[in-house]
Amino acid sequence: MATQVSYDDVVAARELLDGVIVRTPMPQSRVLSELVGGPVYLKCENIQRAGSFKIRGAYVRIARLSEEERARGVVAASAGNHAQGVALASGLLGTKATVYMPEGAPLPKVEATRSYGAEVVLAGNTVDVALAEATKHAERTGAVFIHPFDHPDVVAGQGTIGLEIVEQLPEVGTIVLAIGGGGLAAGVALAAKTLRPGVRVVGVQAENAAAYPLSLAAGRPVTVEPAPTMADGIAVGRPGDLTFEMIHYLVDNVVTVSEESLSRALLLCLERSKLVVEPAGVAGVAALLDQPHMVEPPVAVVLSGGNIDPLLLSKVLRHGLAVAGRFLAFRIRLADRPGALATLLARLADLGANVLDVVHERMGPRLRLDEAEVLLHLETKGPDHCEEVLSALRGDGYKLHFN
Repeated sequence: MATQVSYDDVVAARELLDGVIVRTPMPQSRVLSELVGGPVYLKCENIQRAGSFKIRGAYVRIARLSEEERARGVVAASAGNHAQGVALASGLLGTKATVYMPEGAPLPKVEATRSYGAEVVLAGNTVDVALAEATKHAERTGAVFIHPFDHPDVVAGQGTIGLEIVEQLPEVGTIVLAIGGGGLAAGVALAAKTLRPGVRVVGVQAENAAAYPLSLAAGRPVTVEPAPTMADGIAVGRPGDLTFEMIHYLVDNVVTVSEESLSRALLLCLERSKLVVEPAGVAGVAALLDQPHMVEPPVAVVLSGGNIDPLLLSKVLRHGLAVAGRFLAFRIRLADRPGALATLLARLADLGANVLDVVHERMGPRLRLDEAEVLLHLETKGPDHCEEVLSALRGDGYKLHFN
C-alpha cells in the first residue's frame, strides 16, 4: 500500500519525542483476561502528558514546522484533548498557540489548555463552529493550522504507540483502540503491522457517532451527523482522507459500542484497574465487554485519554452502576397517611437495598388527594437483587414508575 506515511516516518517521530513524552505502562487486566480467555493488557495513554495520546502527534507536527512557520504561531480547534496536546507542544517548542474551543467545553479542559500557555478563544456551541473560526484565524494571521488527525506528521506521532506496544508485548495478537477521525488507529496499525504482520487491529466507535462503518462500506469518507454521546473525544462526523485510506487497508475490523457499554467500561477501569479514563478512552474496553471472543489473545487495549470532567464522571459512574444492576431509580405511589413512608423504607431495609436518596412529594397534578409519591435512588447488589427488590415491592401492591 502506497501512503503518505511510512514506517520510517514513525521511527523518526519517536526520535523527536524522545525525552518529551512518557513511555506509558501496559499492565495486565485480570478481569478482562478472564473474560477473553487469554492475556489482556491496557496501554495507559490516560496517564500520558496532557492526559492523552494527542501530545505525540501535536508535538511531531509542530516540531517539523520551519522557523518561519513557528514564528507565525499555530492555531487549533478542539473540545479537549487535542487542545491540550497542541498547547503543551507549543509551549515546549516556544511557539504561540491559539486554540478555539466550543463555549460548552468542560471547564477543566479549558483551564488546562490555558495553563499550558495557549490563548483560548470560546466560539460557538460545537467543535465544527470552533473549527470554522480557527480556519478564519489561520487565514487572517498566517498561523499554521494543526489538524487533529488528518496529517502525516500527526499520524506518525500517534503511530509511536504501536512501536511501544510491540516492544512491550512482542507476541501481541490483537490491538483494540478507539477511532474518531482515525489518526491513532492509522498510525498504530501501520507501525504494529510492519513489526508484526499477523497482528489484528480492531477499531471502536461510539454507535452514536460512527462514520467509519458507513464510510468503509461505501469505499470513501462519508459524513454523518453525530448524535449526543458521552464519548465526545471520538465524535467525529467525517473520517480524514489520509486516515480513511490507511484504515481501509490496515485495520481489520471496526465495531461500535453503546452508551451503556461505555459507562460499564469506565466503571470497570475505575473499580478493577484503579484507572481514571474518559468515555472515549474506554471504547476498546467496552468492545471487549460486548464481544469478548472477537479478539485473538494476547490483547493490547489502548486507553487513549483520561481527561474527564468530574461532574461528567459522577454522572457516568451512576449510569454505569445502573447498567451493572447496582443502582435503581424509580418513583413509587403511597397512601398519604402517617407511617406509609416509614413502612416502605423498612421493607427496603429488609430486602437489603441501601437507600441513597428520597424525595417525598405530597401535592402534584398527577396525584390524588389521598396519594403521595416518593422518588427513590437505591444501591443494590446486582441484577438478580434488583429483580428481587422490584418483584417484592410489586407483590406488596406498590405502583412503580420509571420515568
